[in-house]
Amino acid sequence: MRLHAIAVAARRWRWVGVVAWVALLAVAGLLASGLPARLSGGGWAVPDSASQRVEEAVAQGFLGRGPTSLTLVVHDTAHTAADAAFETRVAEAFDAVMTDPVLQATSAYGWSTLSPEARGAFLGEDGRTVVNAVALALPDGEARQLLTGVQHDLTERFAPDGLEVSLVGAAPFWGEVNHLSETSLFRAELIALPLIVLVVVLLFGGALAALAALAVGVTAILLTFAVLSLIAGQVELSVFVQNAATMLGLGVGVDYSLFLITRFREELAAGRDQDEALATTLRTSGETVLFSGITVVAAMCTLVLVPLGVIRSIALGAVLVVASAVLVSLLLLPMLLALLGPRLQRSMRAGRSSHPRAGSRRWDAFARTVMRRPVAFLAGAVALLLALAVPAAGMSTFTPDARIIPTSSPVRAGFDLVAQEFGPGATAPIRVVVTATTPLSDGAATPAVLALAEDLRALDGVAGLDSALDVLTLVSPGDPLAATAPDVREALPGDVRQTVDHFVAADDLRLVLDVVPEATAADPATQDLLAQVRDAATQAVAGSGTGAGVATLSIDVGGETAQGVDSNEVIADTLPTVVLAMLAVIFVLLLVTFRSVLLPLKAIAVNLLSVGATYGVLVLVFQDGIGASLFGFESSDYVQNFVPVLLLTLLFSLSTDYEVFLLNRVREDYVRTGDDVGSVARGLARTAPLISGAALLMVVVFGAFAFAGILPIQQLGFGLAIGIALDATVVRLVVVPASMRLLGRWNWWLPGRGVPGRTSAAGAAAGTGEESRALS
Repeated sequence: MRLHAIAVAARRWRWVGVVAWVALLAVAGLLASGLPARLSGGGWAVPDSASQRVEEAVAQGFLGRGPTSLTLVVHDTAHTAADAAFETRVAEAFDAVMTDPVLQATSAYGWSTLSPEARGAFLGEDGRTVVNAVALALPDGEARQLLTGVQHDLTERFAPDGLEVSLVGAAPFWGEVNHLSETSLFRAELIALPLIVLVVVLLFGGALAALAALAVGVTAILLTFAVLSLIAGQVELSVFVQNAATMLGLGVGVDYSLFLITRFREELAAGRDQDEALATTLRTSGETVLFSGITVVAAMCTLVLVPLGVIRSIALGAVLVVASAVLVSLLLLPMLLALLGPRLQRSMRAGRSSHPRAGSRRWDAFARTVMRRPVAFLAGAVALLLALAVPAAGMSTFTPDARIIPTSSPVRAGFDLVAQEFGPGATAPIRVVVTATTPLSDGAATPAVLALAEDLRALDGVAGLDSALDVLTLVSPGDPLAATAPDVREALPGDVRQTVDHFVAADDLRLVLDVVPEATAADPATQDLLAQVRDAATQAVAGSGTGAGVATLSIDVGGETAQGVDSNEVIADTLPTVVLAMLAVIFVLLLVTFRSVLLPLKAIAVNLLSVGATYGVLVLVFQDGIGASLFGFESSDYVQNFVPVLLLTLLFSLSTDYEVFLLNRVREDYVRTGDDVGSVARGLARTAPLISGAALLMVVVFGAFAFAGILPIQQLGFGLAIGIALDATVVRLVVVPASMRLLGRWNWWLPGRGVPGRTSAAGAAAGTGEESRALS
């Protein structure tokens, strides 16, 4: 009666509800408009990790390093350093950056600050490229929002004169990623929205249905963006949350609405009035949507166990957008259905949503064919999934680097110039920060620091060691660190003092050694080098505390490679807990739904196999580059490290939706008939068209982001599209009927209840009749 009352209210207040919906969209849209400016490229730092401590240690007290640090790269296409005009042109670009009121530059170190005799290390091999380290007073998060505009202004000002001016570093990189994320989101929406309408019209035969489904998805996204915009004012949220939430919101929003619209149309076609049709729709398909939302939200909540901001941000976006889609589908969509009523029915009458008997017979025949040879079909499907999963054993993961930015970007051009002219490792040195308990200049730490420097230079894979030790040795050969005392620094020559101030903090307690690797930050060789550097640092710390009067040192190793390795490790360490928690949640939900032990276990096993196959395809395309050009993708030698864990939780929850949708129909038929084989065939025949249509819509949405997004979103979208496609075909159409045929009545076994047969099943029908229609 309560659901009937809700349906009556939805019909009675339909116009008020629609007006309120429009008002809600307007308010949400206004709040959501501020979200892009509040998102950050951060979220990769592991709390209290060595790499995080390094970032904090170099944020103050050093020349050319600050709360935000960047490298200014200037490339003169018309002149070389040997030309008199080169100096003037470069100085103009340097002055433009240092005096820009937006940047709030506080100090610099490099080509434009040193004398001609001391700045050779800052000139590229081509003689046309120079670099400067620049410190900004801007907080890192704010800088990431402003640097894209500054870079655009610099390019417009200097490019016509043949000067390529690039801002390089973490802040410029993530600022560019933020900008690209917005533009790629717009492109993906331009691709996805028309395709959604086309697919819905072709499969379900109604333009009104397509527009209603889109209204649900768009509303869910805007509501999510509005909430995220408020949260982003207090908590750092990753830039990737916007793309991920849009992608998932369109997918589940359209799917949920179609479940309801299709059932509503069927109830009207059966002769029920609108109130009863709405009540039945909410009681059946409405429970499908509610269960789906609970499953996705519960699965994504397990990701809070990973102490990485980027993953928690995306998980938050997923939770909010799915919860919004459920609320809109169950509260606002019924009012729209009550308003459309017969017009929706007429617009879909010529469509395919009625599941013609010929189509049902074909699906029934297909299911029976599979179940006549269940072992052969099951073995073939499992073998296919295992074969696809094999490449996943070689998966390599890392944090995003400059290669995700198009080569046309000035930021990418700057990264490429530094790598080409100064070496691949120059863009991301391994940063070693030595912190002493007493001033470095008192000499107690000198033996340990010098020994560490020699050990670092001798490591395999080291292209060079940047530090102040060489110039300090020239000034004070007997005790190089004695010259770091503040009063001694005052008397040092200008070039020497600048170098000392860049590598030794003003408090004389911190010293930086930049280990320049021969390879890029993500290269396995650089990761091996990082491990060696950390071992050397550990040994230096142990040695510094021995003997009377010897300074005790703490040494932290950071930089881009260290941050990537630290984030990989924290994901790997917490992944087993996340997986166990997610599997426990899904098992309990399926156990309660099906009152069976074996069906949830089978669903979990098959989903693990399907996710493994998805991983394998992802590795083949993006890491190995096989077929990447065919799809228009760029191979990157590794998979973005947050993609696998997100794929795992998202695919598990979305696949569970289809599992429940299919098996509740099977259970309904089995409870009524006790026919093991027939119930599976008829259940698949009744659900396959809608499952296939919903899966196709998901693939269209995720595929749009795969082709239009930046690399991390490409990998996530492509993985979701592949996973959903495998689930809707190989798993749902072959593995499920074959495995259920082999299990027979044991499908429904529950301790304490035994294995139900025809008699017990039929006897239970009266008590479970209404419930068994939950996902019809």
